[in-house]
Amino acid sequence: MAGSYASSVTKDQPAPTEPPNPNPSAAGYLNRSLRTHAETVRRKVTTKQGWVGDYDYAWLCSPTLPFALPGLKPRKRPRAPPFYALDADLPLVLAMASGLQHALAMLAGLITPPIIFASALMLDNEISAYMISASLIGCGILSLVQMSRLSLGRGYYLGTGLLSVVGTSFSTLSTADAIFSAMYANGTCPSTTAADGTVMRDPCPDAYGMVLGTSLICSLLEIGLSFLPPRVLKRLFPPMVTGTVILMIGASLIGSSGILDWGGGSNGCQARPTSGIYALCPTVGAPGALPWGSPQFIGLGFLSFASIILTELFGSPFLKNASIIVGLAVGCIVAGAAGYIDGSSIGTAPAITFLWCVVYRFKIGVYPPAILPMLAVYASTTMEAIGDITASAEVSRIAVDGLEFDSRIQGGILSDGIGGFVSALFTVTPLSIFAQNNGVIAITRCANRAAGRWCCVFLILFGVLGKISGVFLAIPNPVLGGVTTFLFASVVVSGIRVLSFVRFSRRDRFVLAAALSFGVGDLLVPDIFTYLFDGVKGANGGLEGLFESITIVLSTPFLVAGIVAVTLNLILPQEGIEEQLEDRDDAGDGDCEAGGDGEPNINGNWAAEDPEHRHVIADADAGKTG
Repeated sequence: MAGSYASSVTKDQPAPTEPPNPNPSAAGYLNRSLRTHAETVRRKVTTKQGWVGDYDYAWLCSPTLPFALPGLKPRKRPRAPPFYALDADLPLVLAMASGLQHALAMLAGLITPPIIFASALMLDNEISAYMISASLIGCGILSLVQMSRLSLGRGYYLGTGLLSVVGTSFSTLSTADAIFSAMYANGTCPSTTAADGTVMRDPCPDAYGMVLGTSLICSLLEIGLSFLPPRVLKRLFPPMVTGTVILMIGASLIGSSGILDWGGGSNGCQARPTSGIYALCPTVGAPGALPWGSPQFIGLGFLSFASIILTELFGSPFLKNASIIVGLAVGCIVAGAAGYIDGSSIGTAPAITFLWCVVYRFKIGVYPPAILPMLAVYASTTMEAIGDITASAEVSRIAVDGLEFDSRIQGGILSDGIGGFVSALFTVTPLSIFAQNNGVIAITRCANRAAGRWCCVFLILFGVLGKISGVFLAIPNPVLGGVTTFLFASVVVSGIRVLSFVRFSRRDRFVLAAALSFGVGDLLVPDIFTYLFDGVKGANGGLEGLFESITIVLSTPFLVAGIVAVTLNLILPQEGIEEQLEDRDDAGDGDCEAGGDGEPNINGNWAAEDPEHRHVIADADAGKTG
């Protein structure tokens, strides 16, 4: 992008309100406060302005055309609706409508991890439905904490005070897959060998309990990182590192889950064994069972994928925010009519459920070889938090620099860390700030926390109504795969977006090449590090655990790529500005299109020319793995 451009950050803030009387009596002040709140509630529920306000609801629900029809004049672009700031007076209908949009935008990302975990561990429908409900309820409760801004004293806070929602981190999926594979390989989890030699996994819910317990103790790392100055965290995790990690997370999930489910399943049927329960996908006795990769499965997945594209082309702003759900709905309708849906999960799911309301109790434990990988996961969620908080503040028209913004980052990371601790007790894997809601804020022009609270209400409601979890569990694998492939590809694009703001000097290209050598190589040949320590004889239990831990790290693409990127970024010296300018002249103007005209920052990256906001663009996408 040649030339300069205006910063997208709005620094104009509303005028401050008048301070209260500095010397009121406690009782009088409390009475006035209660009367004020009572009057606000009365006005909200008894007046038209309190219910609907002056928002353009027709604009929110009107479909769009990507082209003009012949013979018709193009419609005049409607005036954008008003922007509702964090604590503005928001009509009830708009608060509920915006909250529902946020919940629908998050929904696919929240139900996917528990479905994948349950499939990897061969858990039954009852436990699987509970895991989905627990994920929805836990995310709703902990999102309320993240949206708060509780002062802890001495300048520390809990929560961002923004419309920030949390969900199960996708970085946990890749790591847990490697951990589960190690548990089945070493006998911690049982498996059965079929007559043709195919090894089939047996149910292993205790493995999930071990991941939860390990996550619980490893969450202390992120809690500790939250008290480091944000500038130190940005030095440790610059866009070069975060972009590489996000890119590898998305790519590995496409290969290990998304595209396999699109073909029929990722539970072992993708190997197309000649006998046994997984000779057909999803299992031999399932409705509409077929060999993996059958055209019927490919067609179902493509239908869901195409529905997302059509919704983006023709849908209203409301539907565009829920395009993933539209894809799932269309795919399920066709799959149900064609006889591919097994409704038993709906029948076995309870009508009402809540946390810990399950017949089987997960045995919380610690799996020592998983400690190092889970520590890396929490480092990754810290990276996600920094980028997503920056993006949320920018789209909410909040200052993205200064002490207040730094305190929002500190409070958000602390809430993420505590959320990881509490979520393990909720039987949910580590949570991190989701990025999907930033797009909803941008489209609806509503950054109000009241909408976020309604979003949490809807998430908790979806989780409490157990039959809804049963419906999600009944989604056929090809339909889920077509949608999650798109979802995980969006993660890849977010990683590329972050990397686009790197200067790509010779040093940066070297760091990225070294990191991707391990990450992409690991992705294409997953077993390369599996046999690394097979030649070691006579190792004691502790040493064997260390070897297994190292193997898990090396077998997880985003972990090994992130470690290489962090290490080289810290030890390789920065190039001088003169050398970087020479590199730019040699490479041509194309290298600088991502960031526009500007100057290199401390990490050798290029951003907008506004020196006060050079970090905004590069950080804004730095954690969008949700």
